[in-house]
Amino acid sequence: MSGAEWMKAKPAQGAPIDLQTDRPHPARVYDFLLGGKDNFPADRAAGEAGLKANPSSRIPPRENRKFLRRVVEHLAAEHGVRQFLDIGTGIPTSPNVHEVAQAVAPQSRIVYVDNDPIVLAHARALLTSKPEGRTEYIDADLRDVERILGSPQLREVIDFDRPVALMLIAIMHFVGDADRPYEIVSRLVDALPSGSFLALSHLTGDFDATAWARVAEIYAKQGVTMQVRSHDDVARFFTGLELLEPGLPIVTKWRPDADVDAEVTDTQVAVYGGVARKA
Repeated sequence: MSGAEWMKAKPAQGAPIDLQTDRPHPARVYDFLLGGKDNFPADRAAGEAGLKANPSSRIPPRENRKFLRRVVEHLAAEHGVRQFLDIGTGIPTSPNVHEVAQAVAPQSRIVYVDNDPIVLAHARALLTSKPEGRTEYIDADLRDVERILGSPQLREVIDFDRPVALMLIAIMHFVGDADRPYEIVSRLVDALPSGSFLALSHLTGDFDATAWARVAEIYAKQGVTMQVRSHDDVARFFTGLELLEPGLPIVTKWRPDADVDAEVTDTQVAVYGGVARKA
């Protein structure tokens, strides 16, 4: 369905959705960079301006999606994780977390969280679960930790007496320091039981600070916060947790498989990613 068609979309509950098409949203800009159709002129303008500032801007979203798949497969197959909390879900792009997790273990349970109204319109696609498992969607902002953790949908689907994989994939660079990003992650992790995992990926300017500064400036003019961070700053999100091997590399080097583009450079990818266990 095209962006224009989604202007008429309604959520599962039947209430009209304000898609806020007059300004870009990270989920829709991301969709544009991935070659999707669920975006609007404001999103495309922001994405195209970013591409002019950094011609490699399509590569990070693409390799980040592959990282997400590998992470979910690894946690489900190698660590027996059967519960996933995916915050900052974005517009559904197959394979989604539930598709990957339930391909390994059909009984897997997934809760998606996002605050973009177009993602809410896509909730039906996100809620398509294998009968043995379950999926749910929460309309909430990452920064509203209490709303997420206190959500009835979350408590109905996720058993907090068993390990949970918290997925913060390509979302924290849209949270500026003024919104206390480390506190947000810490509060979310503190709510998880022992044996849980944090999976996180984050844009960095370590390899081309000038290009990403230009991109961030362009996004800021469009009303979108983007704050790329150094390796040390990204590592801070994992404070107190045990990073799994291979640590916190550029995402193409995190347990790569045949799907990884061997031709792209660290400078082009510019996304760190890692997975850590809570003791």
